[in-house]
Amino acid sequence: MERNNISTVRSINQKLGNLLWKGVSKVLSVGPVPTHIAFIMNGNRRYEQNLNLVKGTGHRLGLDAMLTMLMHCCELGIKYVTVYAFSIDNYKRKPEEVERVMDLLKFTFELLTEKSSIAHHYNIKFHFSGNLDLLSEPVRNAAEELMAKTANYSKFVFTFCIAYTSTDEMVHAIQEACEERQCEMQELKRNCGDYEAEKKTVKIMDIEKHMYMAVAPDPDIVVRTAGENRLSNFLLWQTANSDLYSTPTLWPEMNFWHLVLAVLDYQRNHSYLKKKKKLL
Repeated sequence: MERNNISTVRSINQKLGNLLWKGVSKVLSVGPVPTHIAFIMNGNRRYEQNLNLVKGTGHRLGLDAMLTMLMHCCELGIKYVTVYAFSIDNYKRKPEEVERVMDLLKFTFELLTEKSSIAHHYNIKFHFSGNLDLLSEPVRNAAEELMAKTANYSKFVFTFCIAYTSTDEMVHAIQEACEERQCEMQELKRNCGDYEAEKKTVKIMDIEKHMYMAVAPDPDIVVRTAGENRLSNFLLWQTANSDLYSTPTLWPEMNFWHLVLAVLDYQRNHSYLKKKKKLL
């Protein structure tokens, strides 16, 4: 009898929670809903150390929080979600830690390719931004398979920034833009075109189309957890007019209410950010 009562209470709490969540979502939808939100997922190791957990648990719980946050973003209608999953600088950490993180990421990518995953449920296209040549072959293969399996989805776009830094992205884009322009000029010469008339410098739009992040518009919000206020070489090119939201909450502790606060902060600053963009 007692067990049935506990089950009933849990069911009621879940229903109340769902109703509250739907109500809050409707309230947020009255204001401007961000098109793109990016997360710097900081605090996994600190969370693990604070609770004296087994090594690797913090990152595992962090990935769980990431997938939960993705679902919340989809429910709010935020089309583009990007996470800073692994920096190029993170390769400087202890080899065993890097290996643990990579194994967890590979497992997550494989999990998302399954038919029962949120990728298929929410119609999410997965994209990877970064120097993928730095990944081990098994991790890179898992990432490429996930992209292939979700290539035809279009409702939401989720980007893993992995083996990524913004400076690497910019150098890559500039090199690609210069090489493209050089090829165009060589082709013009071969066809006896007016080389001098067509001789132009590389423009911003030429660089932007070669960015790893060309798949998504510039983020409306960048959320950083664990009380940090630095961008840490993340989307430096794309965040000139983004709302930066910092929370002391460690990433594994992030939930729907933290997302609500970030969106409310964006809505509060929306008019100012809109004016700034118009001045550019």
